Amino acid sequence: MKFALQMFPTDYAIPAHELAQAAEDLEFEALFFPEHTHMPVEHTPFPGGTELPLQYSHTLDPFAVIGACAAVTSTIKLGTGIALVIQRDPIMLAKEVASVDLLSNGRFLFGIGGGFLIV
Repeated sequence: MKFALQMFPTDYAIPAHELAQAAEDLEFEALFFPEHTHMPVEHTPFPGGTELPLQYSHTLDPFAVIGACAAVTSTIKLGTGIALVIQRDPIMLAKEVASVDLLSNGRFLFGIGGGFLIV
């Protein structure tokens, strides 16, 4: 059986590249990073029924994080879990995806979605 990890890369969490190295050493198959680019003043309530957790307003860009992780690992797959496609410029997103996939030697997994916030 294969297992993967997911974490919110933030300014106060374990550095993502350190987690990637440890996950690879422990033979996890993949490591995923979500993204949260916008926080509207009025939004759909958090599905957990509580206030929006702090990590949503501190999330680092997943493509920058994946690039850093790819530079210090060689086998673990790295991906977005999920990328908010509708909130990104499509040409720049395509370039980011292609760049990260190339620099990771084809280890990039592109998870996409719309997120839970409906404004």
